[in-house]
Amino acid sequence: QVQLVESGGGLVQPGGSLRLSCAASSSIFSRYVAGWYRQTPGKQRELVAVVDTDGDPYYPDFVKGRFTISRDNAKNAVFLEMNSLKPEDTAVYYCNAYLVGGDYRRGYWGQGTQVTVSS
Repeated sequence: QVQLVESGGGLVQPGGSLRLSCAASSSIFSRYVAGWYRQTPGKQRELVAVVDTDGDPYYPDFVKGRFTISRDNAKNAVFLEMNSLKPEDTAVYYCNAYLVGGDYRRGYWGQGTQVTVSS
C-alpha cells in the first residue's frame, strides 16, 4: 500500500504560477510511474502530466509549454510546476502512482488538492 499526499494548491490569478507536491510513503517510489490528473465537477478525470521511472515526461497538448512535471526519487516525491495558469485550469488535482507495467486506473491516488485560477 502506498499513500500519496498532495500539497501546494490554492488560489492564484490568471497568468500566475503554482507548484504542487506529492509525497509518497513508499521507499521504492523509483519503481512507480507518477502522474498528475485533474477533475472538475461533472467531468471525467483527465491526465495533466506523467513521468516514467526514467524521468521522461509526457504532457497532453493543453498543458505543453506551461506545466512541468519532475520527480525526486530520493525524497519519494513528484512535483508539478504550473505556469501561465488559466481559469480553465481550475480543478482538483490528484497525484497518481502505479508500478511499471501496471495501469494508472488501478494505481494509488492522493486525496487531491484544489487549484483555483481567478482574478
